[in-house]
Amino acid sequence: MSAQKTHTVVKGDNPYNISKKYGITVEELLKMNPKVKDGKLSIGDTLSVKAGSNTGFKTNSVSKTTQLGKIVLQPKQTIYGITKQYKISEEELRRLNPDLDSNMKIGNEVVLPLENVKKYGGASVISSAKPVESSSNTSSSTKSKIDSDIDKSSHSVSDNSQDEYATYTVEQGDTVFSIVNKFGITIDELVALNPDLAKGLKAGMVLKIRKLDPGYIKKNGDALSVVLMLPFGYSTNETQYRSMALDFLTGAKLAIERNAASGQKLDVKIVDSGNENSFKSSLSQINTNNTDLIIGPFFKSNVIDLLDFTKTQKIPVVAPFANSSELYGYSNLIILETTDQTYADKIAEEVKNAYSNQKIYILADAKKENANYLKSILEKNLKNANIIIVNSASEIQLDQNMMTGQSAPVIAVLANDNDAVGEAFSNKMIALSKEVQGIKAFSMYSTPSFEKKIDDLSQASLVYLMDRKIDTDGRFEKEVLAAYKAKYCKTPGKYAIIGFDVVNDMLTRENKRGEIFKQINKVQTQLATKFEFVRTKSNGAYINKGFRVIRLVP
Repeated sequence: MSAQKTHTVVKGDNPYNISKKYGITVEELLKMNPKVKDGKLSIGDTLSVKAGSNTGFKTNSVSKTTQLGKIVLQPKQTIYGITKQYKISEEELRRLNPDLDSNMKIGNEVVLPLENVKKYGGASVISSAKPVESSSNTSSSTKSKIDSDIDKSSHSVSDNSQDEYATYTVEQGDTVFSIVNKFGITIDELVALNPDLAKGLKAGMVLKIRKLDPGYIKKNGDALSVVLMLPFGYSTNETQYRSMALDFLTGAKLAIERNAASGQKLDVKIVDSGNENSFKSSLSQINTNNTDLIIGPFFKSNVIDLLDFTKTQKIPVVAPFANSSELYGYSNLIILETTDQTYADKIAEEVKNAYSNQKIYILADAKKENANYLKSILEKNLKNANIIIVNSASEIQLDQNMMTGQSAPVIAVLANDNDAVGEAFSNKMIALSKEVQGIKAFSMYSTPSFEKKIDDLSQASLVYLMDRKIDTDGRFEKEVLAAYKAKYCKTPGKYAIIGFDVVNDMLTRENKRGEIFKQINKVQTQLATKFEFVRTKSNGAYINKGFRVIRLVP
């Protein structure tokens, strides 16, 4: 057992430097020193360390007579993975490969002790290599080529390292611990990908988080093969969602025709996805060997069934309405519905910017989830704020100035998407703004009353969010609306607008090879919807965080 030692923290020390000095992992260092919180050290702190410990595997020190071999880098291999598999310290790996960071591309060769390659590589040795002559010319002195036993992927992966890794830009207030917790990785994995962390964490640093899964690439033919899965219910003789599906299809067809007219080669198949129970039988209509994009189905349980059905092919799947944390782990999924949390975060930011010691009312729905979430954020951002959750607009009252006894303005937030509640909220805001100046109103949602009462609500400086709004004065919008009316002799309904926006947005991101994710980060606004996708986590689903901010000013 290793003898116990101590280390006194000096200027420039951090958990990674200290653990490296004593040959232990950061996790081991923190376990031995539970008083260290979030990796924050103070000069003069005395830490327990182990003498002669190591990083969890036997470290081989390479002598000048050590025989060397090479491995050929395979998809998904990382520096950290190599040290683990071949039982070599990162320090020794870097000594043998001085240009390691710039050389970590698929097909490149990495020098390792030949004995380790034989023992842990699981493959036959073609030939042995010359002994190490010096750390500066190690790479050029070896001639042998050893294949590792890592499975060779049939997917093509870009040599551009920026494309291969999920990255994160460090923000003010971040710690190593908050980052590893955010992405569900270990400190050692993070440090292995980002050696510069040894110099400390700084805002603005771009960190590699994890190697991305290989993206989908088109399998057959020139035409992009697209499947639309819509719940018509013909196969089950159910009509519950048929009108919604038919309306969605009218908008989708217009988008398909526009993109085809622009020269995009498309092969579109429409599948009746039935109801939630009969959905699995509709999967037999999908040829997973020649499908490049699937839009739909509508329901969460069906989306999960589809993702399981297509998991080996990683076909991009677009969920127009389903949005749940259960879906966030699928790397080939694109979620189009913006979450309530995204709206709440934005409204909390708006309230914070407008706040000047007013009482804050939050009008909740029956579940109170959004209201409670909003309150928790505001309490963090606004010290000693008086925040009251109410169930009815009638409970929102003017405050009283303790010094003068006069009525004082308040801030009111609508966290309920019911139109009738929105109407009552509008009326209350208008009434209060007539009694006293300075009323400020905010809403996570749009309600019909906001459009009808713009002038009156502007006196309350109403700020609200919309996920879908058509700019009827826009050239693109006028063109699409006119084309829809010419085709169907009516203006598009809600689901026709969604159908057009979803399909048009996805098709305009596709290239000829079906690599839709190469343009997924581009912000686009369609007829009524803003699409701004971010990954839920590294190698997770893409989710839309786009919305419009509407501000009514007096």
